[in-house]
Amino acid sequence: MATTVRDTSAGTTPASLQLPGLLLGVGLGGFVDGILLHQLLQWHHMLTSTNHDRIGVKYYDPDTVSGLRMNTVWDGVFHTVCWLAVLTGLAVLYARVTTDRRRVWASRVLWGWILAGWGLFNLVEGVLDHHVLGIHHVHGGPHQVWWDIAFLVLGALLLAGGWLLQRGGPSFTPAAPGTRRDGRGA
Repeated sequence: MATTVRDTSAGTTPASLQLPGLLLGVGLGGFVDGILLHQLLQWHHMLTSTNHDRIGVKYYDPDTVSGLRMNTVWDGVFHTVCWLAVLTGLAVLYARVTTDRRRVWASRVLWGWILAGWGLFNLVEGVLDHHVLGIHHVHGGPHQVWWDIAFLVLGALLLAGGWLLQRGGPSFTPAAPGTRRDGRGA
């Protein structure tokens, strides 16, 4: 069975797997962040930093009932955005890959872009929320800057690793199913 995808360019990574992979990675990376750091470890919530005054955002102390309620609402908004990213990624992938979907789900190209999307999430969220806006930090306390830097380093590693993983996978082109970018068989 041939894999049919749209919008592929010879010699480049198929855009048809790039966009849905990145969207899935952003959404899934956000879910890992929200579930692990917000809920299980309870290191932070969306608005738990105490240095909000510089941007006019109110600090909500997660150790009070009213503060935890407001942080829970904003964590819910965050998870809603993650959910929408995953749904959009699945919809784009489904629309672009019309046959042999099992092969695509098992491909290094798709999973490479998903890892790259997770790394992109970490980098954008880390720079904006932890450093620019300062609305929360990965783990507050005297070493919070190191936790924030580690989050960015993890993001860079995921982005680079995902990019390398997808480069090593076979290209999915409708003209030559099972053919790699270099023209050899899969």
